[in-house]
Amino acid sequence: MSVVIRLQRTGKPKQAYFRLVAIERSRGSTGKPIEVLGNYDPRGETPAKKLQLHKERYDAWLKNGALPSETVLNLVRMAQKTAAPAEKKS
Repeated sequence: MSVVIRLQRTGKPKQAYFRLVAIERSRGSTGKPIEVLGNYDPRGETPAKKLQLHKERYDAWLKNGALPSETVLNLVRMAQKTAAPAEKKS
């Protein structure tokens, strides 16, 4: 069983909303995920509102061999970069 972490589109037409899911590679774009790891709203006002990620579960899947898609990898990196300066200000 090859597991990937990717985005799964939900929402209305022209109002996209995505879930970050751990899913088998062979399942289609609307297949049932193994686990939902977070949400991505491209219309969010701040980076914190755009990506909401269950970091512990995401790291656990990576440790077990799941491969993130390029888009997911870029979103997580961007969220980590924007979260780091906010933590220093506190």
